[in-house]
Amino acid sequence: MPELFSSYGPDTAAVAIPAWLDLSAVVAGSFTGILVAKERSLDLVGYLALSILCGLGGGLIRDTIMQVGDVYMLRSSYAIPVTVIAAILGFLFSGVLHKFPNLLNWADIISVGLFVAAGTDKAIVYHLSPWACALMGTVTGVGGGMLRDIFLGDVPKIFKRSNLYALCAVAGSAIYYVFVLILYINRPWAALACIAVVVALRMWSLKYNVLSPSDVDLTPKATRAARVVYHRAMARGEHEGKTYVTRYTTKRSEGVDYLQEGHQTRG
Repeated sequence: MPELFSSYGPDTAAVAIPAWLDLSAVVAGSFTGILVAKERSLDLVGYLALSILCGLGGGLIRDTIMQVGDVYMLRSSYAIPVTVIAAILGFLFSGVLHKFPNLLNWADIISVGLFVAAGTDKAIVYHLSPWACALMGTVTGVGGGMLRDIFLGDVPKIFKRSNLYALCAVAGSAIYYVFVLILYINRPWAALACIAVVVALRMWSLKYNVLSPSDVDLTPKATRAARVVYHRAMARGEHEGKTYVTRYTTKRSEGVDYLQEGHQTRG
């Protein structure tokens, strides 16, 4: 079992994340594609396509954006075979999937947590900024599901009002970055914390039906507030203007009277 804290500061060596984490993410992601293929009654090609998209799509988007290092799905010797084997087994033994009705939700969010940790880790390895690390972790986590929805002709889940789907990925990526580079916690423990945060937030949002905001338009409120400020400013300006005019007129009249009195005295 690895130590909790690193004695030599954050580890930014290449290929720092354990290989089992990459494999677990690919398998979990492929499984979500298989479950969706079963729901849509697709053929074997559909199973294969969704398995590859969900298992490797997020990493492919990440590697294309980063343009550093290698492309994971092409470099790895087991990534593509694992997704293909998983798809074939899911197609041949699809009846087993009926026994677990909530399996899709669990497999989906666990795979997101795994991919978020892997994506954030690769960005850390190449010394990207904190914002870039969070973006790469989020893209890796939700990219496969986004490609799956696009290929099926649906609006991607991350673009629709949902129970904190993409926001969970952002939170998990932030936790992983803080644990590794600020708290000096070893990567396996940081990955487990990332997965735990993503799963916990997602399940909390599902249990209490916490939804991400949508159709927000602050224009009417901002317009009303601007009008209130404008009218108050106008009223204050008019009041101060009248006060100034009154004072100026009073002082001027007093000065004229003084001059008139002095003129009469000299006369």
